[in-house]
Amino acid sequence: MSTLFTKIINGEIPGRFVWREDDVVAFLTVGPLADGHTLVVPVEEVDRWTDASPETLARVMEVARRIGAAQVDVFGSARAGLTIAGYEINHLHVHVWPSNSMADYDFGAVDQNPDPERLDANAEKLRDGLRAAGYGEFVPDA
Repeated sequence: MSTLFTKIINGEIPGRFVWREDDVVAFLTVGPLADGHTLVVPVEEVDRWTDASPETLARVMEVARRIGAAQVDVFGSARAGLTIAGYEINHLHVHVWPSNSMADYDFGAVDQNPDPERLDANAEKLRDGLRAAGYGEFVPDA
């Protein structure tokens, strides 16, 4: 049975993609901690991050690093937050978001009802930042 993320990757459910390559994708979460909060996901369905191959985990983390750097630039944050939880959906995913303090790590504070237009604008802003950083070949149009 496909995970929710596989359905998003396959286009069965819409997603705001900011990165797409053969093995890893990234899209904005629908429950953001901050503007630009992104999930980095391997295409391969891996339940726990400890079950991922070293190559898959390395690629996921490299994409997360690139996205985090772009988030710091385009959203003007002090740092990029990063966490792997894996309880919500049984498909490895890394949360990456603009962060200014440890208070930004409170997952109880996610926006449960974000404005779709704001999500669209944040996705475009992040795509523009990734293109400007030289990653245009991995950045989809929308």
